[in-house]
Amino acid sequence: MLAMNYRGPYRVRAAHKAEPEIEHPDDAIVRVTRSCICGSDLHLYHGLVPDTRVGTTFGHEFTGVVEAVGSAVQHLKPGDHVLVPFNIFCGICYFCQKELYSNCHETNPEATAVGGIYGYSHTTGGYDGGQAEYVRVPMADVGPTVIPPDMDVDDAVLLTDALPTGYQAAEMGDIEEGDTVVIFGAGPVGIFAAKSAWLLGAGRVIVVDHIEYRLQFVRQYAQCEVIDFKQVGDMAIHIKKMTEGLGADVCIDCVGCEAAGSFAHTLLGVKLKLQGGAATVLHWCINSVRKGGRVSIVGVYGPTFNAVPIGNALNKGLTLRMNQASVKRHLPRLIEHIQAGRIDPKRVITHRIDLCDVADAYHLFSSKLDNCIKTVLVPPASLAA
Repeated sequence: MLAMNYRGPYRVRAAHKAEPEIEHPDDAIVRVTRSCICGSDLHLYHGLVPDTRVGTTFGHEFTGVVEAVGSAVQHLKPGDHVLVPFNIFCGICYFCQKELYSNCHETNPEATAVGGIYGYSHTTGGYDGGQAEYVRVPMADVGPTVIPPDMDVDDAVLLTDALPTGYQAAEMGDIEEGDTVVIFGAGPVGIFAAKSAWLLGAGRVIVVDHIEYRLQFVRQYAQCEVIDFKQVGDMAIHIKKMTEGLGADVCIDCVGCEAAGSFAHTLLGVKLKLQGGAATVLHWCINSVRKGGRVSIVGVYGPTFNAVPIGNALNKGLTLRMNQASVKRHLPRLIEHIQAGRIDPKRVITHRIDLCDVADAYHLFSSKLDNCIKTVLVPPASLAA
């Protein structure tokens, strides 16, 4: 089959590899119809995630048609068109019972924190991802969800990660009616967090980024205010001036370890890798939120330490919440929002690219060329259809 193949930092290509097979009675084999390049895939692409091995296939956002199922699978059948959450989870462990599917205790032997994730290095279990023609889906009875017949597959593929992550980012902010919410990052997750903040009752939504076309897009898509941080001296002072000297009620980090905006953090966290990424946005969130406010973190950071002003968070009485999104928990509500027309996820897709051209797709997305917001890879068979 054709699949994305990682050859080292900044080096990926389309290559042929063996088709996956049923390895466990709970497995399914899915023929991919759509897969996305996620902003967090760029951390792998840029060589920032430990134990990302040559030959790995990335891709944790994908939809596909079930081709075969293991003997224990009861809820799926060949021919079902499914969306597959990026979390690989068992559904029965202590954490899954609490709907913390991203923290499943049974699917990732390589770590004590995060559960299994498709195509995201051996630190999340070493599973191959969906930027391929076929993928093996473990725990197939609990993860995949059959796509509703009236839903566009381009909407469905964004339900596998980007939209639920943006929604959970807003949810973890415990937004109260009328709150001012500041979101750092105008990529797809930040865009969906802004849209979700309105749905959860925000009275004012502000998005911070430094790329003009992304700021223009989120302003139109989420009807929010925007800040270009290149035009700002001190972020905390700027936010406080916009909020009567108090600070925002909620700040949300949708950027993570490759944040721009601080030479020191970029040097230490990205270039020298002395901390788990650039902690720039963590500083902005903690220092820009009001006393007693809430900080929500969904941006991805490495497993090593980060230089974070935890003393400021303590003295301000902040609540910090963070996690990988538990996609399955959010699907019923988000499907309802899409069907009711409250959210149109597919509008963020700016580029649909043949899987054969995956190297060009990564370069386009990484370099933010051609006003790229979200890139979707389409296998040749689905592209022809």
